[in-house]
Amino acid sequence: MMGGVTTKVCYGTNRTCVIVRKDLLEDKKVLIVDDERDVAETIEDLLPMCEVQKAYTFREAKGLLEGKEFDLAILDIMGVDGYKLLDIAKERGVIPVMLTAHALSPESLKKSREKGAASFVPKDKMTDITLYLKDVLEADETGKSSWWRWVDRLGSYFEGKFGSEWKMADFE
Repeated sequence: MMGGVTTKVCYGTNRTCVIVRKDLLEDKKVLIVDDERDVAETIEDLLPMCEVQKAYTFREAKGLLEGKEFDLAILDIMGVDGYKLLDIAKERGVIPVMLTAHALSPESLKKSREKGAASFVPKDKMTDITLYLKDVLEADETGKSSWWRWVDRLGSYFEGKFGSEWKMADFE
């Protein structure tokens, strides 16, 4: 998919054009919410291309979500009332991604999807956060479900943790 300017330039010349797509995460405004400071700081380090703000409590995160503009919010579930923050993010038009260790279960995954989370990332997979966030942004850009690559990326991880029963019908 090319924008109007790119199309005009490419089709308006007899020269070879090389189109370099900007990184989907470049300059995105991201809120990271986790009561574990080291987790929030690690994720911040993994997102140097983004404008990152961190919050360590529900109150801090709620204030930031209600007072600032964000493209994405990475929300811990436990310790910061992540599901309430998910609701606030959705109301504000912020794409919410759930991140968890203690609430890692098929039930939490299902609840996150049903409440409108764009993805669900286990903390022990957070080193690949850029990959998951790019999937979510690409889905948003192309009108696909934000979960379109989730099973490919994390399905075998969940199967290893919970057996084949974890899969919900709407993932298949």
